Amino acid sequence: MKGVVMRVARACRDIDGLTRQYTRGLGMEVLSSWRDHEGFDGVVLGHAHAPWHLEFIHDRAAAPPPPPHEEQLLVFYLAEPDEWETRCATMLAAGFTVVQNGNPYWERNGRTFVDAEGGRTVLNRGAWPR
Repeated sequence: MKGVVMRVARACRDIDGLTRQYTRGLGMEVLSSWRDHEGFDGVVLGHAHAPWHLEFIHDRAAAPPPPPHEEQLLVFYLAEPDEWETRCATMLAAGFTVVQNGNPYWERNGRTFVDAEGGRTVLNRGAWPR
């Protein structure tokens, strides 16, 4: 699937707050944003040349979304130990909270963070093994 870009979208209550957390904590950039486009606000985060994006979307007419399930995870594999330590510290400084992951694999191999709306991100200690 050459040339494909993947976007993961998640409903949220506070786009500005999550934008601050993810740009500070994970070093993401705002790639696109909009306000009141047919009743929706949104922001697309990522890195300019990465083949993936993270979108937060807010439906102005809908009830607030429930928190994501604890097994809905964003997982980032960090090959360098120093980079992993630094990124963990920046996640805390950005307002993420460390939580225990119910899956022992993630507890052994990384650290799980939760954002202001309950979304979970795992920073895996080590490169993607495949």
